Amino acid sequence: MKFGKSICVLNVGGTRYAFTREVIRDFPLRRVSRLHACVTEKEVLELCDDYDRDLNEFFFDRHAQAFVFIMLYVRSGKLRFVPGVCELSFYTEMLYWGLESAHLDSCCQKRLDDRMSEIGLDSLSDEDIRLSGDEPQNTGEPVPRTALTGRAKWLEKIRQAFEEPNSSLFAQLLASVSVMFVILSMIMLCASTLPDWDTAKRNAVEEHRIVEAVCIGWFTAECIVRFLVARNKWDFLRRPLNIIDVIAITPYYVTIALARAGIPGAGLGVAGVILRVLRMLRVFWLMKLARHFLGLQTLGLTLTRCYREMVMLMVFVCVAMAIYSALAQLLEHGLDLGMQNPDYASIPAAAWWVIISMTTVGYGDVYPVTIGGRVLGGMCVVSGIVLLALPITFIYHSFVQCYHELKLRSARYARSLSSEVLQ
Repeated sequence: MKFGKSICVLNVGGTRYAFTREVIRDFPLRRVSRLHACVTEKEVLELCDDYDRDLNEFFFDRHAQAFVFIMLYVRSGKLRFVPGVCELSFYTEMLYWGLESAHLDSCCQKRLDDRMSEIGLDSLSDEDIRLSGDEPQNTGEPVPRTALTGRAKWLEKIRQAFEEPNSSLFAQLLASVSVMFVILSMIMLCASTLPDWDTAKRNAVEEHRIVEAVCIGWFTAECIVRFLVARNKWDFLRRPLNIIDVIAITPYYVTIALARAGIPGAGLGVAGVILRVLRMLRVFWLMKLARHFLGLQTLGLTLTRCYREMVMLMVFVCVAMAIYSALAQLLEHGLDLGMQNPDYASIPAAAWWVIISMTTVGYGDVYPVTIGGRVLGGMCVVSGIVLLALPITFIYHSFVQCYHELKLRSARYARSLSSEVLQ
């Protein structure tokens, strides 16, 4: 800045803030920091609405209360919505000052995604961004997200690389390697159940051991690093996928330890069976792919949010199954009318027929032979269709909402990644 006094005054909606030139130069808000590079008043007026040369005061005709919360972000590194202000309006203010949705706290990011999903927007239009007065994607100046420095900053970068695959190019590279090892591990798991696997394993025992050791080593290292950089260690240990990781990895090291101790796996009896069961839990590593595929993420988020509807669906099915299985057992076997059907000798046996009829699967291995049983079967099929359809509407709408929300989040990460590439 080649003109004006050493003290700069920002007048935002009638509220004044005084800063020195040095503070303006390093200001976290891109629009404000760009004032320092202005040489003429014409350049200044491209960034603000008016300028008073005598007072060295810059006027911004923007929402004063919203700027108060933005200043709280500058001081504390936490950005949240203004109570009572539309999320999209505040987001427009953020764009004006050079901030993006990624600067919001996670709870407010979700509110913004929900709001944009409700009105069917993937992002603000070019007109909205133009009216906001800034072009946040066309500048190469990085905006500091928080006040983290040194070791904490590097830990946060590592955490994002492992937990958020779309956050950077390095994170995408790690995600690709992880997916490769998951697929390789699943191929090895499936191949180990083939009849000719034992023969092939004896012929190339070293190759199989190396592949298995490399896969387990990668998953172990990934799990340890994610634990070390986790913000909350207890929350990390409570996550179901992390528990599955530990349970699926442990049998390998237990087997190695027992082999070195001279105890063969076949001689462990029940313990050996338990180890084989735990080893089979590696199939749940496929759930890791949910981090990289929008469809799996949408499915998981929908099931999480619709657990009440899922419980309601299970209650409907269980009640209907109890009623129809009791009636089917009575009509097919219990009345003793000379046509006893052995497939309906008990209510639990009849329950199998009820569940495959209500879901319209109909394997044909069990079927009624009496007239009353066939009438009951028709009622069972029709009522099953109706009962299954009742909660589906709620689950469908939740699925669509979750899809739009995750799509917005993916687009946000894609914009951040594009900025990183351009830099």
